[in-house]
Amino acid sequence: MKRIEHPQVEAAARADQPISKQEYETLAAFRYALRRFIRFSERAAQSAGITPQQHQALLAIKGFPDREYVSVSELAEWLQLRHHSTVELVNRLEAQAMVERTHATDDRRQVNLSLTPHGEEMLAGLSAAHRAELRQIGPALHALLTQLNEGEEEPHPNPHQLG
Repeated sequence: MKRIEHPQVEAAARADQPISKQEYETLAAFRYALRRFIRFSERAAQSAGITPQQHQALLAIKGFPDREYVSVSELAEWLQLRHHSTVELVNRLEAQAMVERTHATDDRRQVNLSLTPHGEEMLAGLSAAHRAELRQIGPALHALLTQLNEGEEEPHPNPHQLG
């Protein structure tokens, strides 16, 4: 069996208790529920005329803590992309008039990104749909997380009933 090299995975593998069949089922159900939500999100973005990655970028900019802009480096980190890939994504968003670039006042080399009114409108519509979907599937996701966190051995919620 191939060894996975990741600090959290290695720490978990050293745990004393083996993983039970019920825990495998709960992990599988949780992964399935997450994938269904991600698929919902991808379809919602595409229906709105943007890519899922563009939606994620808009959300990362608007949702960045304590301010209404991000630097390109911060956006790259939040999206887990390389700098040059982030710049290409921003170029496409800027061409669609959804983001604008400004230079930082204290360091003119730093470029900050903020949403335009069009970007705000696009994100608001998508976020409302995501909020409604999460309210629908939230109780089942919460139950699965509770089981995983507390090691409960009760039957997991049926992921097919997520909505």
